[in-house]
Amino acid sequence: MLRPYLLLAQVPHAFPLLGACLLARLHQPAINLVLTFLIADWTGSYAAGGVIGGAITVGQAVAGPMRGRAVDRSEPSRVLLITGCGYGLGLVLIAFLARPGGWLPASWWWLLLPVAFATGLSFPPAGQVGRAMWMRIADGPARQAAFAAEATLNELLFVVSPILAAFAVAVQGAFAATLWCAAISALGSAGFAVTLWRSGLRPMPSGGERPGGRSLLAAPGFGLLLGFGCLMIGGVITVDLLIVGWARERGTPELAGYLAAAWAIGSLIGGLLLGATSGRPRVWLRGLLVTAGIVVLVPVLPPVADPGSPWLVTAVLLVGGFAIAPMFAAANALLGELAPEGRRVEAFGWMASAGQAGAAIAAPVTGALLDLSGPAAAAAVGAVLAAVAVCLVAHPGVRRSRSAQCTEDTAVT
Repeated sequence: MLRPYLLLAQVPHAFPLLGACLLARLHQPAINLVLTFLIADWTGSYAAGGVIGGAITVGQAVAGPMRGRAVDRSEPSRVLLITGCGYGLGLVLIAFLARPGGWLPASWWWLLLPVAFATGLSFPPAGQVGRAMWMRIADGPARQAAFAAEATLNELLFVVSPILAAFAVAVQGAFAATLWCAAISALGSAGFAVTLWRSGLRPMPSGGERPGGRSLLAAPGFGLLLGFGCLMIGGVITVDLLIVGWARERGTPELAGYLAAAWAIGSLIGGLLLGATSGRPRVWLRGLLVTAGIVVLVPVLPPVADPGSPWLVTAVLLVGGFAIAPMFAAANALLGELAPEGRRVEAFGWMASAGQAGAAIAAPVTGALLDLSGPAAAAAVGAVLAAVAVCLVAHPGVRRSRSAQCTEDTAVT
């Protein structure tokens, strides 16, 4: 079972590149939490913090494909350095503008919206570059292991990063925590850029189409895969939000941390085990397993099960999360195969934007269902989103496109 990981270890620079890419993204899961505390301390309103965080997310979604296109047509190290500095400076400016007793009165918080949007536009494309590079330096089982390791360790980031951020807020305050995020984003992007430079991956392939060429959205199977990413991430986000709402309604908000940890640990275990399997992974099958894990939540949550057992829900989340990291690993590998060479970073930028759109769809729907019907209804809607996503990726057009691209790659080789 360890053979693919041993093959990955034989790929030159694989582990330094993987580590540098993950460090460059360490700040990402923490930034909304930190900004929520910062803006709430300044204005007394959590809603204002959510709006500012939403402006950054919209900027990221808008710029994702453009950042990827810039990497495909120039050097990834240069783009990472420029965007890392821009994003870090944007966070520093937000921190000083929103500092209680600082440069702006709290009633003018809306002036931060264009600053937050511009900061999101500068978000470093470390994830996009990191996923696209595996298509260049690894193949076969080693490439599958690379995508599996990246997806699995990314789950670990979403466990560790918010904990570190919460600790920084508790000890040093939200202002200092925001500055830490700014420093980590800039230094992490610079470190990844240097690692790419030293590895010899300075220029990306120049085979991408120039302005005026065919849109990636017209590539066979690409739109279906983006729809899969949007809806599947929406379904997963629904679970993240409903466990917070259920824990809060129970009067035990700390329970949300344990439930989220069980969900992530299941994904970590699944990523380690399924990442070592041989053969071409089926995205639709792994997506179906994730859907089943969400469906099983419905009968164990209120109002179907009232009040619901935290132990039972934890067990369901632990088992249900098993296929999450393997599914995203397989989806990333499939996206890399469908995207034309020289446009793969742009392709991963489109997928990142699709995921953010899915989260934007899921958040208000989940909130409304928690208010009106309870967490079981929210889980049911999350399962529906995931099921539709599976139907999209199981479409024959995706399979035909994958087979045609693999045949083309083999012929070129």
